[in-house]
Formats: sequence, structure tokens, C-alpha cells
Amino acid sequence: MGDTKERILLTALRLFAKDGYEGVSVSTIAGELGVTKGALYKHYRNKRDIFDSIVARMERQDAERAGEYGVPERTLEETPDAYRDASIDCIVDYAKAQFRYWTEDGFAAPFRKMLTLEQYGSAEMERLYQQYLVSGPLGYMADLFAALNFPQPQEEAVKFYAPMFLLYGIYDGTEDKRVVLSVMDGLLENARKRLKGANAECG
Repeated sequence: MGDTKERILLTALRLFAKDGYEGVSVSTIAGELGVTKGALYKHYRNKRDIFDSIVARMERQDAERAGEYGVPERTLEETPDAYRDASIDCIVDYAKAQFRYWTEDGFAAPFRKMLTLEQYGSAEMERLYQQYLVSGPLGYMADLFAALNFPQPQEEAVKFYAPMFLLYGIYDGTEDKRVVLSVMDGLLENARKRLKGANAECG
């Protein structure tokens, strides 16, 4: 049963990323899987149940990945010590991993594409798009830099995150994706050097 639920989830997400959430019906998902709608309903109540399961998976993975790379999993207000303890090396290494995650991972990449496609169609999708890809990561970076005593944390966050955000779109539109990954790595290594120098001055 677990494998069937997983196949339904991944197939639905792939279709949402291609045709949009509103453009995909339960019949379309079932047809893509070669099963009946009745068989699909044994695992998920409806299309909304599938979508909610996708978002819940992303929330879990988001927290797990932060923990893996030694950066805070929760907010600055909840865990201020975790923000102060995060090093620039951890931040840069995490950013490198996140860029690959959002562009190459079989779950995160179509989730990003779905939100990019659907952000103008509903307030909920716009909120999720902001949370995962725009104001969420930008605010997170600003909090990290604030905790590390950078005098202009918001500006540092924009400098750090803006190239990543731009390169998501370039990655999607190019055939030679290795070039984009190489450019991203180079930009982040430059950021590592600049931030360490600036942090030494702040300290």
C-alpha cells in the first residue's frame, strides 16, 4: 500500500508541475497511473488530500535538511542560540545543497515548478511560493546574518539569495544544467570569502 500511495503522490505532483493544480483532475491522475478513480480513493480522499500530503512532505523535508546541514530548523525567536551558532561555512554549504535540491530532487523540483506556475492563480499558492522560494528564504537568511552581527542583515540576505533565485529560472530554461550549477557554486564560494571577511570586521 505504501508504494501505491507514493506513486500517486509523485505522479500527481509531476502533473501539477506541468499543468497546474487546477488543470489536473483525479481522473487525470488515475489515468496516468493506469488505475480507476475508485482505486485512488482508497489511498486519498480527493485531490485536496493529495495536495495536503505533498505540502506536509515538503514541511518535513525542509526541517530535516536544515538539521543535516547544521543550520536552524525553527525561527529566530524560538531558537536564538541555534542562529548564533550557525557558521558561514554551514550557511554556504547548505545553500549549495539547497540549490541542487530545488533543481534536481524528484520531489522538491516539481514542487517548486508547481508553485511558480500556480502563484498567480490563488492566494494559497502565492503564500506557499513566498514561504518556500521568496520571502521565506530571504527572511531566514536575514535572521542568520543578524544573529552573526552583520550590520545590514537584510541587505546581506538579498546579496546572498538573489543569485540563487535568478538561477532557478535559468536552470529550468537551459539544456546544459552543469554550467548553471558551476556558476552557482562559484558565486557561493565568492560569497563565502566575502562574508568571512565582513564577519571578521563585525566581530
